[in-house]
Amino acid sequence: QVQLVESGGGLVQAGGSLRLSCAASGGTFSGYRMVWFRQPPGKEREFVTGISWSGKTTYINYSDSVKGRFTISRDSAKNTMYLQMTSLKPEDTAVYYCAARYGTVDTRRWEDYDYWGQGTQVTVSS
Repeated sequence: QVQLVESGGGLVQAGGSLRLSCAASGGTFSGYRMVWFRQPPGKEREFVTGISWSGKTTYINYSDSVKGRFTISRDSAKNTMYLQMTSLKPEDTAVYYCAARYGTVDTRRWEDYDYWGQGTQVTVSS
């Protein structure tokens, strides 16, 4: 049973940076697609970025709203995934969740993910 724990959220001014972490236990990243979703206040949960591996090839994609500002990465030795967020905007304010599903299919539907962290709050002030 994969368990995910996020950390690193907080309050930051617009233009600032934060790095979120997602530590996995009960399994490894091998064979899993790992993603970040976020849920802004009063809005639906939305896809942010995802990463998966097939052999030696890494597949990464981003939503248009964060492309060029956010970077997803992983440290296999630590079984941890990261989300480096730069040039933050007030509209990035949300609860950020990491999630996982077995397989490499690129799906951006939150309903397709089986394992979830508890979420971490990111607040960007203007």
